[in-house]
Amino acid sequence: MRVITGSARGRKLLTPEGLDTRPTTDKVKEAICSALQFEFSSAAVLDLFAGSGQMGIEALSRGARSAVLTDRNPRAVRCITENVKACGFSDIAAVYQTDAAAFLQRTVDRFDIAFLDPPYHKGFLPEILPMLAPKMSKNGIIVCEHEPELKLPEQILEFHLQKQKKYGKITVSIYRIPETEAEGSERG
Repeated sequence: MRVITGSARGRKLLTPEGLDTRPTTDKVKEAICSALQFEFSSAAVLDLFAGSGQMGIEALSRGARSAVLTDRNPRAVRCITENVKACGFSDIAAVYQTDAAAFLQRTVDRFDIAFLDPPYHKGFLPEILPMLAPKMSKNGIIVCEHEPELKLPEQILEFHLQKQKKYGKITVSIYRIPETEAEGSERG
């Protein structure tokens, strides 16, 4: 597994051994990054359920200003920390060993892009998404990787399901606030 492009292009990333992690395939990572290619510049990124940290690191490599990467497993956190360091992002990335819900309850930060790739068949996304939405900027983008059989809602607070695509055993769902609502929120 490597960083696809940007300042850390080609850097090899470690994967936590012995965990039930499913690193995002290069095909899926490239599809997500292509869909967001103009959004990374100066973005504040959140990578919940980070595993190896590859999505947050990819965003930093492509110009994000900062990233918060969380995972509750200590081995995953060690792996994320090593990957962040190896890519030279220690000064703009924060890595936390914490449960996703607990992190969202505590944080006062706002994020422009959030990646969520929780363990499958555990019901995390329906619980976490309503907690995450208030932590997003008005132009924020929420990207979820999940099992194809999981039916996510069309709307989470003011975020609407903008795009959904299946890649084999992975479905990617992208949420945004519709432009007219985001503009109205900024004015009023």
